[in-house]
Amino acid sequence: MTVPVFHASRELLAGSSTVRLDGPEGRHAALVRRLQPRERIDLTDGAGLVAECVILQSDGYALDLEVQDLRMLPAPSPRLTVVQGLAKGERGEMAVETMTEIGVDVIVPWSAGRSIAQWKGERGAKSLAKWRSTAREAAKQSRRFWWPEVTEPATTARVAKLLAAAAVPIVLHEEAELPLAGIELPAAAPAGGNGAAHEVVLVVGPEGGIAPEELMQFAEAGAAPYRMGPTVLRTSTAGTAAAAVLLARSGRWD
Repeated sequence: MTVPVFHASRELLAGSSTVRLDGPEGRHAALVRRLQPRERIDLTDGAGLVAECVILQSDGYALDLEVQDLRMLPAPSPRLTVVQGLAKGERGEMAVETMTEIGVDVIVPWSAGRSIAQWKGERGAKSLAKWRSTAREAAKQSRRFWWPEVTEPATTARVAKLLAAAAVPIVLHEEAELPLAGIELPAAAPAGGNGAAHEVVLVVGPEGGIAPEELMQFAEAGAAPYRMGPTVLRTSTAGTAAAAVLLARSGRWD
């Protein structure tokens, strides 16, 4: 049986042989999952710290745990950032969920010129919160200990800056000549090294595609267009498919 993962703060985990998991995470573990004494669970702060625990007791709303091992995992490298064009309905959340499951490190919502969905005011804040909640739950489900960052929505100018600073800037486009499957990626950053210098940034357009002026702006930032293959994917699946290619090419899936 897969060991379940729950979130806990670094302060709770650091330097204690026993911890109490309460609040929403504790209630979910005790009341919904009905975890029992002597069962194993893992706690993480979502930033690489992992506590392997055994349940001592449950009161139905919280768990008392014995920490058997506490370790810090290095951040994945090279870091993969996906700029995801805003999608209508639940397609954006689907993209966030699957990209989180396969290992994307940063997800940047992009308000592209051809985006049908627009995040404005209270609606925009709710949509961003939903993306972040989706990423958290997908990270726990897939047993990730480094959780992806879902940033504030970015303008096209901001995306161009991200591409200009990346070691490998990529724009996914169905009319590109270069195949993504043949791309060369940087080696993993050395321990304690500059992870940003090894960052891969991938741009995925919205349902309406990337506008010519946006492609030109990204080209000026040094980003080359790449294609996935002979078919055209939806925006909700294109990022996940392309990220899978990049993660395999990077050696992170070895």
